Amino acid sequence: METGNSQERRSVIRVGTRKSQLARIQTDSVVEMLTNKFPDAHYEIVAMSTTGDKILDTALSKIGEKSLFTKELENALERNEVDLVVHSLKDLPTTLPPGFTIGAVCKRESPYDAVVFHPKNAAKRLDSLATNSIIGTSSLRRAAQLKKRYPLLEFKDIRGNLNTRLKKLDEHNDYSAIILAAAGLHRMGWEDRIDQILLPEHCLYAVGQGALAIEVRAKDQDILNMVCALQDPPTVLRCIAERAFMKRLEGGCSVPVAVCTSIEDSQLHLTGAVYSLDGSDSLEETMQRTILFPHEEVDGPNDDDQHVGITALGVPRKALESAEYLGAELADLLLSKGAKEILTVARQLNDAR
Repeated sequence: METGNSQERRSVIRVGTRKSQLARIQTDSVVEMLTNKFPDAHYEIVAMSTTGDKILDTALSKIGEKSLFTKELENALERNEVDLVVHSLKDLPTTLPPGFTIGAVCKRESPYDAVVFHPKNAAKRLDSLATNSIIGTSSLRRAAQLKKRYPLLEFKDIRGNLNTRLKKLDEHNDYSAIILAAAGLHRMGWEDRIDQILLPEHCLYAVGQGALAIEVRAKDQDILNMVCALQDPPTVLRCIAERAFMKRLEGGCSVPVAVCTSIEDSQLHLTGAVYSLDGSDSLEETMQRTILFPHEEVDGPNDDDQHVGITALGVPRKALESAEYLGAELADLLLSKGAKEILTVARQLNDAR
């Protein structure tokens, strides 16, 4: 791969990001990794607000926009105002607009959800909170799973960036606890705020949660060659399976869909589930496939092939295809058992709220 040529021809790399503190920290980490790989390039960060950042009085699942946290950034990418954009992968739809691709998926942080309690509930757990305690979450997926597990608790929408949500928790008595992604708290250096981790047996996580994605113009081979140096093959394979699962189900933030993946001894394991809004109706299954695990050297790039929006240069095609097939196959199994009906009702009820 001609990464050296890319570096010489384009000495200034403009990196798009959202304005939030967490987004900036995530982008800084990607720039640091690129700097280590390509020290002669200069990196300029371009921060902007997205639709999801501006609309804070409506639940994410009710806004009805698929690209809540990406549209403005993609517009800048299309206009050549930036060369690449750093996203949380879970914010990216499974089908990207024409002309764009995910050029790299970086090594995944913890994909789990974390509970942060109000100071008055320090040292408690969800199962020890008082009846009718209010738990804040912006995710239908979290609420659906936790309503079933903790039927005596109430779940209420909470919006805003990480700083805003923690401030709402700490300074008011509206919430007994809030649920956040553990990865975000880790990246902010706020691990001490994590009071309880929700493991997959308690709460399956969101598609792509904990992974950072680098979106680029699909035909910008120089930048594609550059960012692929940050690719983490195990994370790529897990996330392709998860995204293929969601895509086949036609899922999104307006319906409760959840996953868990792992790779052990060349076996990619995928657990996927769908839920009614209150969690009373659900389907969950697990499948696995053998993955020809990526080696350091492979026979050339994968041309322009995308797998659920990801161009994984340097990762063997058969491994990518196996991961994508696994996700679609598991979704088909759930669909054969009634997943479409569960999700259709969930979408209708969410729209009517």
